[in-house]
Amino acid sequence: MNIRKELLDELLQECKTPPDLFGEGGILKQLTTALVERALEAELSTHLGYKKRESRPEGQSNSRNGYSQKTVQGDFGVAEIAIPRDRQGEFEPQMVKKGQSRLSGLDEKIISL
Repeated sequence: MNIRKELLDELLQECKTPPDLFGEGGILKQLTTALVERALEAELSTHLGYKKRESRPEGQSNSRNGYSQKTVQGDFGVAEIAIPRDRQGEFEPQMVKKGQSRLSGLDEKIISL
């Protein structure tokens, strides 16, 4: 998959210094957080058998139940991510497992999904 040059230009438009890219509030941290949260949402959708904002399939008693915040450490620094929950507490995320506090090997995890 190739990221369009125009999209990169738009994302990098406000980045003028290295901290804008790699600093505490930098784009690397923001993109990593957004990517992880999106992957967790997809994992929960797969677990439940339906996408967010879709009707629950007949016979499915489990459903989404908000989010819990989790602090994780990665190459980009420390980030707060929103972990989606299910009502029955059966969801076991793979991107950021329960009890995990470091996002090491993120590339390998993304490829394995």
